[in-house]
Amino acid sequence: MKSVILFTVLTIWSNVESTPACSSSPSQWCDSLDSAIECGVLKQCLEANFTKPKAQDQSVHVELYFESLCPGCRQFLTLVLLPTWVMLRDIMSVTLVPFGNAQESGQAPPYTFNCQHGPDECLGNMIETCIMSASSQALQVIYCMEASVNVVKSAQVCLELYDPSTTWDSIMGCVKGEKGNALMHQNAMKTGSLKPAHQYVPWIVINGVHTDELQDQAMGSLFTLVCSMYKGPKPVACGAKTVKQHRSYCHHE
Repeated sequence: MKSVILFTVLTIWSNVESTPACSSSPSQWCDSLDSAIECGVLKQCLEANFTKPKAQDQSVHVELYFESLCPGCRQFLTLVLLPTWVMLRDIMSVTLVPFGNAQESGQAPPYTFNCQHGPDECLGNMIETCIMSASSQALQVIYCMEASVNVVKSAQVCLELYDPSTTWDSIMGCVKGEKGNALMHQNAMKTGSLKPAHQYVPWIVINGVHTDELQDQAMGSLFTLVCSMYKGPKPVACGAKTVKQHRSYCHHE
């Protein structure tokens, strides 16, 4: 894949400005979204990274395609997905893709987005997308937003609560800038490439696969589904037998 990216960026070498990020090897221009923007190869890097094969491990990978103001999405994320992840985070990974039933227009950046529940939902999708790009506590922050009465208005407080090291100004800089637009375009590409195509949200993909049966099982008991699909040694949370250990008590005198 590096060779593909290298070939792509070399074809537009003459258009790249002489900046610190672009003085490095062309194969490194796609290492971050910021460097891709600075070097003028954002579109090529997004397309190359989108097709990059992902490393495989034993974890059960849960992808949630949703939109920030969808009631059913909010319910699944806050009452099912996050609690399951808290208990089974050692054997499952989660990818959130906020886009859902939105529509993208434009052949080149900046792209325009129209959302099912209006401009506030587009803003919520964008804020959550930018938080995912900047914060290691993104899942907790987004849970806080989706569990709040007002998803958008709670975003700053939720960020400050769960990840005070990430500034709200940096998130809004992403939301209003080229980076956020590019990230949302990538969400649109991911959602648009689903096979089978999504018919509703929340749309759940398990280990790269969506079927009606998997969707029903995930909606009914994601916890049971993840435990049953995990191929490694079952954790105690999934009902594995515990090893008897010495217990120390402080007795009442």
